Amino acid sequence: MVRFILSGLLIALLSSSATRPGYPQDTVQTGNTQAKDQFFTGTIMAIDEQSLTVNRMVLGKNSSTRTFAVTTETRFEGGMPKVRSQVTVRYVTTDEGDRAVNVILRRSPK
Repeated sequence: MVRFILSGLLIALLSSSATRPGYPQDTVQTGNTQAKDQFFTGTIMAIDEQSLTVNRMVLGKNSSTRTFAVTTETRFEGGMPKVRSQVTVRYVTTDEGDRAVNVILRRSPK
């Protein structure tokens, strides 16, 4: 009988020490929040030195078109894309709009 009582007390003691105390979540945001990278894949509809327009079509859904600002920091992988090329654009959203960070050429037009 004593063995059962001691094992019960031991289990109660161990289970109470295994729980973490509840701390409030940190809801204060710091001022150094960086823009999160996002991706957009589709077909190039227009391209020039300052902008890149990409159209994405998904079966059963409406197509969506986005225009990205191209800067000197924008990197192009797989060559310079042309109109009707399939690309994936990694971009960040800023106050001025969407800025392309990296453009990956998936397939060139035939």
